[in-house]
Amino acid sequence: MSENNELPAVRAENSLRLDLVTAFRRNRMATAGLAIVSLLVVGAVLAPWLSPYDPYAIDLSNKTLAPSASHWLGTDELGRDLLTRLIYGARISLMIGIVPALIAQIVGTSVGVVSGYCGGALDYLLMRIADVVLAFPSQLLALAIMYTLSGSLMNLFIALSVLGWAQTARVVRSLTLSLRGREFVLAARSIGVRNSVIMLRHILPNCIPTIIVLLTMRIPNYILQEASLSFLGIGAQPPTPSWGLIATKGKEYLFSAPWIGIAPGIFILVTVLGFNFMGDAVRDALDPTLKD
Repeated sequence: MSENNELPAVRAENSLRLDLVTAFRRNRMATAGLAIVSLLVVGAVLAPWLSPYDPYAIDLSNKTLAPSASHWLGTDELGRDLLTRLIYGARISLMIGIVPALIAQIVGTSVGVVSGYCGGALDYLLMRIADVVLAFPSQLLALAIMYTLSGSLMNLFIALSVLGWAQTARVVRSLTLSLRGREFVLAARSIGVRNSVIMLRHILPNCIPTIIVLLTMRIPNYILQEASLSFLGIGAQPPTPSWGLIATKGKEYLFSAPWIGIAPGIFILVTVLGFNFMGDAVRDALDPTLKD
């Protein structure tokens, strides 16, 4: 009996893996995106071993050096190796992209499932709160939060997490409303299964594919948000090697040392494209409406 019960789960896992592999094989841009993200992760993890330079060490005798064999992307206004700071900056971008996105997905999913399944006054209250959050322009709300809490990475986590949960809650609530009337949910309720168990074991698993797709799309958005806030001076603070901060300093040297501002911009562009391309393949694999 236990073996028979495990077979559907094993088949579903194998099917999902096959769908993902097929989606990446069909989409060359998705494969390129996966390669970009993989290189970014490897670079972030192995940063201390990939560069002989200290990302914080100031050497005014070597400031604003042009790209060369010893400094592949040149040095910044304080003589720090630019490539080293960009590699270390990948750690911040990944952390800012993934951690707040996960928090927003967890909060939004929880609110969406509870709201859609319970309905009534609780549903009305939760959705009105979500409407208030969605009514504010995301950048303006992030600015307000950061100005209130002061600029730091932890406060940036909080600001970005606040931005994303409402949209996820809306999507998951819609899925929950369509699922709570399905036969398997009605059957579970008819035999006395508790509501909390139904939400966790029957509703939530059916929302996971959509949640994963939303997550892959939100990560590059948060990377851009972090770069924007740091560029405005209310995100990561110096001497943190944030791509947005590096670009901010680079704008002062666009004519004398343009590589300082151009390099972080290219890193941000390529990273966001990589996540978006990879997210397209994940969406193709998990969205049943896009399958042949």
